[in-house]
Amino acid sequence: MSLNHLRRGTVVATVAVATLAGGTMAGTATAAPAQEPRPDFTLTLLHANDLESALLPVTTEDGATYGGADRFVELIRQQQILALTGPRAEGTAKKRGVVTVSAGDNFLPGPQLAASEESGRRIYDATAFNAARFDVSIPGNHDFDLGPDFFAEWIGDLRPQTTIVSGNLGFEDEPALLARVTDGTIVTSHVVKERGEQIGFIGLTTPDLPTLTSSRGVTVDPDLAAIANAQAAAYAAAGVDKVVLVSHLQDIDNELALAAQLSGVDVIIGGGGHELLADPGDPLVPNGVEPYGSYPLTPTDADGEVVPVVTTNALYTYVGRLVVTFDAAGELLTVHDDVSRPIPVIAEGPDAVAPNYAVNRQVVRPVQEYVEDLAEQVVATSEVDLNGIRDDVRSRETNLGNLVTDALLAAGQREADAAGVAAPVVALQNGGGIRNATVIPAGEITALDTYTVLPFANFVGVAPAMPVETFIAGVEHGLSGDVTGGVLQPAGSFAQAAGYRVSYDPAQEAGSRIVDLVLDDGTVLVADGVPTGDLETLSVATIDFLLRGGDGYPFAGVDFTVLPVTYQEAFETYLVEDLGGVVSAADYPVGGEGRITPVS
Repeated sequence: MSLNHLRRGTVVATVAVATLAGGTMAGTATAAPAQEPRPDFTLTLLHANDLESALLPVTTEDGATYGGADRFVELIRQQQILALTGPRAEGTAKKRGVVTVSAGDNFLPGPQLAASEESGRRIYDATAFNAARFDVSIPGNHDFDLGPDFFAEWIGDLRPQTTIVSGNLGFEDEPALLARVTDGTIVTSHVVKERGEQIGFIGLTTPDLPTLTSSRGVTVDPDLAAIANAQAAAYAAAGVDKVVLVSHLQDIDNELALAAQLSGVDVIIGGGGHELLADPGDPLVPNGVEPYGSYPLTPTDADGEVVPVVTTNALYTYVGRLVVTFDAAGELLTVHDDVSRPIPVIAEGPDAVAPNYAVNRQVVRPVQEYVEDLAEQVVATSEVDLNGIRDDVRSRETNLGNLVTDALLAAGQREADAAGVAAPVVALQNGGGIRNATVIPAGEITALDTYTVLPFANFVGVAPAMPVETFIAGVEHGLSGDVTGGVLQPAGSFAQAAGYRVSYDPAQEAGSRIVDLVLDDGTVLVADGVPTGDLETLSVATIDFLLRGGDGYPFAGVDFTVLPVTYQEAFETYLVEDLGGVVSAADYPVGGEGRITPVS
């Protein structure tokens, strides 16, 4: 794709020289036509985003294998060499460079990240990241999921050649991250030098960071366009004439919207949305993800210039390869569509790549062993079958639903002081977030079971002063599914409960079904369908997904704090510590204990 821009110095000037006598023209001098801009430097940007600790390869039911940190590393290292030594594509320059970039969410809580906790080694995700030889990364929201201190630890495990660029986050109130600023690991701007050329990088993270993760004292400047434009102008003033924006804005549409406000940015690499950009005929990973759009997307900026925008699907499944050529003035001449594409991390086919031996040995094998050990690690025993059947947890109280919500409540109470919030007195969990879809039989409960029951990257959150009317509306929403034959039908939004008991009339209209709602301490919030007004606010624990309005819950806009505890971690801790490893039939009887009761 050739980019025909208006460029500095390409306007042909005609100068007329007139005589003083009679005003007649004595002669005309015409400047020579400007030469066509010529390719001067070709840059290959290898990029990934949302790696999210998906270190292990995946094998489909059909036997196809894809992903895995070992194959990803082998592929990206091959591409780094090819970018400099491989055959030159048509229209590229003799002078070539390559930069490898991550657009954030480099790890994610779960069993594969947990493998690092007891290893006594560098964080496995950092080991894989180092092997991939990333030059530049930015913070994504999930990079704060375990709190700023863990993010700082991960950064400390990176090789010195990797720089974290963050233009809109402030770390003054987070000592561990501030130390990374002091030692130059985290910077507000960064210039990479390749073959004598300077490429300036800008890093931006979503303004929604505080509500997405446990970023604690990290501050966020939401004025993304102003920050990017100011940095691009500063680069231009310093003679840095090639500028790449790396952003983690949760949805590639946000990058496209931002592009229209920018000036002086040549390329945008986005992250956070997991979109797959690909063209017809591009080989794809067999994970069922369909392309969102072409690679690259081509919005125009505030000056009418085309800005290529790229991202990749997540989880070590692709290496993005964007090849662009600049002229001697640093103007973007061409996006080489013929060689620019997402390259799948797969074990079969023309793009097949073998695992990198060192990463397989240092990362994949020990993580695989850890995950397999989880399946053998008993964290508790249950005296009773625990009902996680899909339709049951989505339509009525179950004893597994009670266990999960009790765990949320206990986690919120345990972490309240450290988080500086009022300890919660109630908790709720949407049935759609309980995923094992079966009964866990009486007997052993393994660590892997806890991940099977609660597999998502949901974190415990506390709304310390939720208006009671909002909480009541939330409970109503949890009871708002369809009704057939007088029976509430399954819905993912159905709310399992802790800290309160509710009776409801399914014959009433959705939103008006609560008959009585009473807290465990006896405080009545609703009596005979009428709110009592006895309380104005209360502290509520649930998952961050619901506090942001997920599953239609009316909590969006309520102030809340995300705790550095996943709902899976809360569940396992509750089983081990709070229950002492025993789920009793008396406390968690089959059918529940009457927390949620339909009445006619």
